[in-house]
Amino acid sequence: MPVRGALERYRVKQGEKISFKSLDSGEKVLFEDGSKLDFEPQFEILQTQLQQLQKMLYAQSKHRVLVVMQAMDTGGKDGCIKHVFSRIDPQGIHVHSFKKPSVEELAHDFLWRVHPKVPGNGEMVIFNRSHYEDIIAVRVKKLFPDPVWKRRVRHVVEFERMLAEEGTTIVKIFLNISKEEQKKRLESRLGNPAKHWKFNPEDLADRARWSDFMTAYEDVICDTSTDLAPWYVVPSDRKWYRNLCVARIMLDTLEKLNMNFPVPSWDPKSIQISE
Repeated sequence: MPVRGALERYRVKQGEKISFKSLDSGEKVLFEDGSKLDFEPQFEILQTQLQQLQKMLYAQSKHRVLVVMQAMDTGGKDGCIKHVFSRIDPQGIHVHSFKKPSVEELAHDFLWRVHPKVPGNGEMVIFNRSHYEDIIAVRVKKLFPDPVWKRRVRHVVEFERMLAEEGTTIVKIFLNISKEEQKKRLESRLGNPAKHWKFNPEDLADRARWSDFMTAYEDVICDTSTDLAPWYVVPSDRKWYRNLCVARIMLDTLEKLNMNFPVPSWDPKSIQISE
């Protein structure tokens, strides 16, 4: 059977403090006896099960699921989303990316551009980067005075509480890679002309602030991981293990919704299709 335990192992409990220095971004403890080759059959089972649960989510049109995906540059957000959710019906899933705010967006509160993108009934929405950029980037790059990002932490907790209490299931995932692994991935992009479009020299400035980013992520994850909107810190140096864990987290989360296909108000046996 596909590996279990990711939901419990990688969840940050409310009030828990974490330190990235004590976390192994290259571990594969939940699949210790397996390898990348062994992973494929396991992953395909999870993909199929996830597909079936998403069909129920869409058909029942009762629950809403928001997935927040954060990582450092080259952390694997795009690849993880592509692989884990590749079999899901496009009708029921939407991916939104939040980049540098536009002039219009800066003229409003920082959650103004986020709220319209959250899921409605029957939908699964993935944020590839999110409202957390407006805390992390603002803090590390000192875009605004410290009181701005500090109060935004409180605003985010209150915003997510409102979403959860109104029926949204929130899953927040931080893809944890090491600085050494990031170096390998950046070098891979430089060495492959087909990947040059992925490389932005400005990313090196963020890499130079690695410690500051890690501290900021430690703090914001600890301060905003709640029972209603938990964070999961997933080891991501091994892409196959990352995908396996994220798929397992999503599957276990959806199973807890106890969904079923809706029962028709009419008797299928009474219907006859004419010639």
